Amino acid sequence: MKPGEPDFLVLEYVTITKDPRTGLVVAIGGTERAADILQRTGGFLTAPGPRGNYHRLPHGLSIEQQRLKATAASHALLCAGHSVHLDPALNALTAPKGERDAALRYLAQLAERASGAESSTEVAEVLTEIAGPADGLLPLTRDVVVRAWIALSHDPDAESAGPEPVVGLGDTADALSRGAHRILVARNHPARAPERSTATTTPPSPPRQPSAPAPRRR
Repeated sequence: MKPGEPDFLVLEYVTITKDPRTGLVVAIGGTERAADILQRTGGFLTAPGPRGNYHRLPHGLSIEQQRLKATAASHALLCAGHSVHLDPALNALTAPKGERDAALRYLAQLAERASGAESSTEVAEVLTEIAGPADGLLPLTRDVVVRAWIALSHDPDAESAGPEPVVGLGDTADALSRGAHRILVARNHPARAPERSTATTTPPSPPRQPSAPAPRRR
């Protein structure tokens, strides 16, 4: 180090990222002080690994919870003087790659809601998000495919390649419509099914006839 240059205190590097195999948010590296910050600020747990302990968020957190906890922990580490790399996909304060990443997070949240559904009502809500006539994912996707089909139908270069690709695109749009209809039928089925009563109903007992009066003794 040259004379007169400041002596920076750089602590061990911490990387906060998402394991692609398990889907868990993990924090690798850092000192004991960094581990304390991860536990207190982000709710990270210490876990043994093949090369020593590492830290991870608990199982069962939604994607939004993972992002919020990872962002809070990274900022607390930075304020304490640690060098941190936070995976951009976990940064709750920015929207990397804009609307596309937001759409991917939305799809992942729908998958989590479907996996964790505990009633037919919750399943129906997810299916409505997918196939709802106004804002469902499939009808909106069909609209994109139809617009692309119209554009290719008027493109001379696409016509020179033959009609099959354009016709196939139209068939795909039709298939998306049929798929959305089938999903809506599946969504509506639990609502039409009669509720089964768990209590056993006993038939009413016949009315009791009045008994004849006993003869009087003289």
